[in-house]
Amino acid sequence: MRTSDFNEIVLRVNELQKDNVEHGSVTVSAGYGADGKSLVTSQTVSYTDSTYKDTLHTRTETAVDTLAVNANDPDASAVASSESGLDVLLKKQDSMKELILSVQQGMHSGVDTYIDINLQKYDSLLTDVLKAHNIDVPHRTLYIYSGATQDSSQTFIDTLGIAGDSTYIPSPKAIRYNYEFNRHHSQRYQLIMEPITSLVWKQMTGILVTSFVIFLILGFSFWFLIRTLLKQKTLEEMKSNFTNNITHELKTPIAVAYAANDALLNFNQAEEKSKRDQYLRISQEQLQRLSGLVEQILSMSMESRKTFRLHPEEICLKELITSLIEQHQLKADIPVHITLETEPEALTIVADRTHFSNIISNLIDNAVKYSKQEAEIMIQCRQTGETVTITVSDHGIGIPLDKQKHIFDKFYRVPTGNLHNVKGYGLGLFYVKSMVEKHGGTITVKSESGKGSTFTITI
Repeated sequence: MRTSDFNEIVLRVNELQKDNVEHGSVTVSAGYGADGKSLVTSQTVSYTDSTYKDTLHTRTETAVDTLAVNANDPDASAVASSESGLDVLLKKQDSMKELILSVQQGMHSGVDTYIDINLQKYDSLLTDVLKAHNIDVPHRTLYIYSGATQDSSQTFIDTLGIAGDSTYIPSPKAIRYNYEFNRHHSQRYQLIMEPITSLVWKQMTGILVTSFVIFLILGFSFWFLIRTLLKQKTLEEMKSNFTNNITHELKTPIAVAYAANDALLNFNQAEEKSKRDQYLRISQEQLQRLSGLVEQILSMSMESRKTFRLHPEEICLKELITSLIEQHQLKADIPVHITLETEPEALTIVADRTHFSNIISNLIDNAVKYSKQEAEIMIQCRQTGETVTITVSDHGIGIPLDKQKHIFDKFYRVPTGNLHNVKGYGLGLFYVKSMVEKHGGTITVKSESGKGSTFTITI
């Protein structure tokens, strides 16, 4: 509102200049009095004749500010001069806006003496300023005069002019903005318009949406970073466990075979045939076990290669699984009872014989290892349409619910502390899942701690 008022004053001054007549002078000065307080003085002089410059009217207004200045302050002096001839002496003035407003009010008082306020022009200028700030709403502009009777017993307010949108009727929520443009606070402009909160929100929609999107991106990035760090931490722990387990698993058969060989070489055990055969058999078993461990690791390495290929053939499930059952019953350290059911009896499947045999063997091996004193295992094979379902169930120690989602991860083993009572190093079930998926199938698990587990393969 103040900017529009200043522009309206300038327009009126331009109109006076067009008359090519010297009307008088308006002098506004700002500075500091002898007491160190700031003051603004406005003096208006009107001439009766432009030739002789006789004084018709002299009007002086002085406003004293309460701001005092320490004259001994070395940084408290500056001088500024405007092109219009206005000299302003500033001494550490902390409130420049108030000082400029006072000068503008002094100019207003002088120009009003020569030419009346043009409210319509002021409203037009104000509308342009509002639109420049993206505020394009209906409004009304009032020119209001406030005064009092001569004895100051009564006060009054008079509306001297109205401009703006004539169709706009202010609501009870309308806001009134006042701008007093003279030093005596008796004259003011009043802008009436509806609250612009909704307009501001509308204008800020783009910024808010952009900020929200950026916030989402940052939030997702932060979540992804934390998730990645946690996965890396878990992977490192799994790799560390794998290293510890495989070291133990590889070291055990080597140590046993070394001990048997040492007994034959250094303790004359080779002379007795029964002892010699026993130690050689022990060495052979441990070397076979070591070979199996290495073979499984190599199989995982081959599986990850791009050149890996399956060699499918038609396999009789009953024949294949029966052979595996016999092998596990022979090598198990505990009694093993495995029941096999196939439906139909001559059920066949097209798969890679070597890898499919390893799949079933791994599941049987796990069922035996995680059983207690005796292993009770049920293997069922069913055909439904073109789908073959194979389930391997046991009554072992089971898998905790919160660990089941990880059991097919590479290197993962259900935590048992530092105990190595169950041999393995976290590759068996990962291998099983990988091979089943390469055959185009799926594998799921259902388990309950203390009651056993059931693995289901669907191909």
